[in-house]
Amino acid sequence: MYRIATERLLLREWKVTDSEDLYEYAKSELVGPNAGWKPHKNEEESKEIIEMFINGNDVYAIELKSEKKVIGGIGLHDRKPDEALSHLKQKEIGYVLNPGYWGKGYIPEAVNSLLRHGFEELDLDVIWCGHYDFNNNSKRVNEKCGFTYKFERKVKLDRLDGREVTCLYYSVSNSDYMKAR
Repeated sequence: MYRIATERLLLREWKVTDSEDLYEYAKSELVGPNAGWKPHKNEEESKEIIEMFINGNDVYAIELKSEKKVIGGIGLHDRKPDEALSHLKQKEIGYVLNPGYWGKGYIPEAVNSLLRHGFEELDLDVIWCGHYDFNNNSKRVNEKCGFTYKFERKVKLDRLDGREVTCLYYSVSNSDYMKAR
């Protein structure tokens, strides 16, 4: 996993010592349910999730350089939302952010750095980003970052008591990304 630095952020591997920062926002009703999981019950649960991130090696901690604090997480996952395009080299971005840091442009900054990494270093053909139909903040991020709406599908959220929601999928192709640069 690469470390990716932006003007204000460092995208890096998770450390078990990040559990206090993760728990600070993962316990919020504003975070987990918007991302498809229940709020964390305690810091021990956050430590277990960090160990899962470390083992999975596809989720970065978003560290705010000025505070040396983890304010969110962002992943570049092996997912193929559209089976018709399964032959393409692709990943899906997913993210969460501590609500205390919303509205400051941190997630678009992180997403744009992963788009650059995905297209320029991993040579991906397409990058996806989805959100649930009730998550307007993520919809705005997708639009700001140049993703184009493709389709929606009903999904069952196993980590949210099997709740059924509508997920809207957006993508950016390598060629569209390069043209926009």
